[in-house]
Amino acid sequence: MNMNKVTILSVAILASAFTVQAQDINQAKKAVDAEQFESAKTILKTIIKDKPANGEAFYTLGNVYLTQKIQDSAKIYFDKGITASDEGQLNYIGLGQMDLNSNNVPAAQANFALATKEMKRKDFQEFIYIARAYMNAEKPDYKNALTTLNKAVVINSQDAQLQLALGDAYYGEGKQNEAFIAYRSAFQLDSSLLRAKMQLGVLLKGAKSYDEASKAYNEVIAINPNYGPVYRELAETYYKIARNKPSQAAANYKIALGHYDKYMSLTDYSINSRMRRADFLILIEDYVALEVEAKKMIELDKVNPRIYRYLGYSAYKNGNVDVAIKSLENFINSPGNKPIALDYLYLGLTKIKKGTNPEGTAIDSTAFKTGLMDIKKSIEMEPLAVQELSAVGKNLFTQKMYKEAASIFEFGASTPESKSFLDDNVYFGLANYYANSGKDVKVDIVALQKGDAAFDKVLVASPIYLEAYLYKARTNRLLEKDDLMVKNYEDYIAKTTALGAEEIAKPAVKTKFVESYNNMAASFANTNKLKAIEFFNKTLAIDPTNNYAAESIKILK
Repeated sequence: MNMNKVTILSVAILASAFTVQAQDINQAKKAVDAEQFESAKTILKTIIKDKPANGEAFYTLGNVYLTQKIQDSAKIYFDKGITASDEGQLNYIGLGQMDLNSNNVPAAQANFALATKEMKRKDFQEFIYIARAYMNAEKPDYKNALTTLNKAVVINSQDAQLQLALGDAYYGEGKQNEAFIAYRSAFQLDSSLLRAKMQLGVLLKGAKSYDEASKAYNEVIAINPNYGPVYRELAETYYKIARNKPSQAAANYKIALGHYDKYMSLTDYSINSRMRRADFLILIEDYVALEVEAKKMIELDKVNPRIYRYLGYSAYKNGNVDVAIKSLENFINSPGNKPIALDYLYLGLTKIKKGTNPEGTAIDSTAFKTGLMDIKKSIEMEPLAVQELSAVGKNLFTQKMYKEAASIFEFGASTPESKSFLDDNVYFGLANYYANSGKDVKVDIVALQKGDAAFDKVLVASPIYLEAYLYKARTNRLLEKDDLMVKNYEDYIAKTTALGAEEIAKPAVKTKFVESYNNMAASFANTNKLKAIEFFNKTLAIDPTNNYAAESIKILK
């Protein structure tokens, strides 16, 4: 046998095997870009099984798991990948991103240094991957990403993936013009890089040019109608349109969901992709569909705690309080979970709902009190969560459950940065007053003092809300602080009178003036009869038939 022929054949076989391997990696990367993560995982696991020396396959697979927030699996593949003889150093980058996720920047930088330790003069891919790690971390660091990418630019500025990464980094930094140039360059360098062209539409969406964004996405679809991510972007664009045009919201939400379902059909129907769809259902506030989806997901994966968040949210919105409480408590109490403010907020509001009824007659005080505790946890995590509470408080107020309403409004009344701050203080003051103004009610001095202070805040924020003076007077009357009551009534009368004759001629204002003069007169009846008679005469000047004033003058004389 001709040995040269055998050698040539062997080389040809090796070259063929390398080409197949390279195609497989590229196929996996294309699946990742198309957000077909389950397909990518299958391809990569096959490569690892056949070629355990392929470090890039370990790194890419670990990154897929990081994208899906499955940290344990990601670390397993990064740790194994380090020992691979071919591109094993890339896995240090994956471990570096995990360090960033843990806020351990020095450890991350140490891992990045290990990844770049043996780079050759013309190597630059490691810089792109490190920049991606900075951008994909739970707290993205676009500044360091750009610094790293600029090292690659010096070596090869004409790489399409480098330009795409630059576009993402500039976009993250809010530098729209630079991002546009980079995305355009990436697509010009590689016309198969549809993500770069799609991102041009994302820039337009960010600029609220929704029609132009949709046009850009449709250009991507014209090139490849099976590129899934573009339909997700279309869905999110129609969501934005719906939010911008409330009168057409229902129709645009329907279009948005149609595009999202198309995205799902072109990616995969794994539990992770279903969760992405569930996130979108929360975004468009389709809680009926979300509850259906959550129940389907539980059938597929009974141990994934995140599903209970979706079921809890949707059950709360759909009025299924017991399911909501059980589901949210399952999620919050599952080891390893990181509850967010909204989890505690919805749990608390569900318990509030369980503790009351539409008639406002029966109260499960235990459920209500524990609900308040959960809401407090939510606000400690995110103060602006109070903005979700106003409608709940107003509903309780309408049901004349004033004490319960006050306990809800107090959160917003204590948060100046909330857009409902003024409104919440008004209702907080009113609720505390009405809760203590009924017959046979034991006056809660602390609650009334809080109400009085709330009206002070109202007058600072809105000096023209003159009713605040009136309610301060009524509150101080319940507190038996006659001197303050008189001052409040005097302030109300003086500031209302300053508005002119037309204002004080209104029947409702006349009634309030009569209330003011009668209460001021009564406060002076035992200490200054002349002053009392003066105020009662002012009442009679407005309402000559006022029996209380007329009879009181007779007694005082």
